[in-house]
Amino acid sequence: MATIARPGPPGVPVKALPPAPNKTLYVRNLPDKLPKEDLKRNLYMLFATYGVILDIIALKTAKMRGQAHVVFRDVDAATQAMRALEGFTFFGKEMSISYAKGKSNTFAKLAGTFEIPKDITEASREKETGMEQTAAAKAVFGSAPNKAVPVNEADRAKGQKRGRDEEESEDEDAEMQMSESDSD
Repeated sequence: MATIARPGPPGVPVKALPPAPNKTLYVRNLPDKLPKEDLKRNLYMLFATYGVILDIIALKTAKMRGQAHVVFRDVDAATQAMRALEGFTFFGKEMSISYAKGKSNTFAKLAGTFEIPKDITEASREKETGMEQTAAAKAVFGSAPNKAVPVNEADRAKGQKRGRDEEESEDEDAEMQMSESDSD
């Protein structure tokens, strides 16, 4: 959901409205020296007292360092956590908490409707890695062969194993022949 700024009087800068209430909280001013798993664990322990947490996204990239997104199951729990923990001192730094601007992908993943964004394509991956795949490599690694042949294809040509019914009838015939020879 995008927030729309209201136009004000001329000469006064336009301020954006705060994001609408959301199930996802955006947490800033977190300690960036803390390892990612420890940060997630401690955020979970802190925020779990306010409601069910579905996911915590904390990245250590240059752009997202010191920030995290906490995804709650419902808006009420997120609101309660935001009001209670705004300005809370977390490992020596005061947290700044607000609603996230957009909806988390966690809900789409849970519903089974998540789709990989179209901007993440093979071409964009090639740009990121700086490597281009050759035609030979595409032929070898790019797709599966037209018709895959099972490993035991040669064994299958020899014949098939007889079923249990056929074995039982042969055993009965052998018993009858032995009983006839015994009576002679």
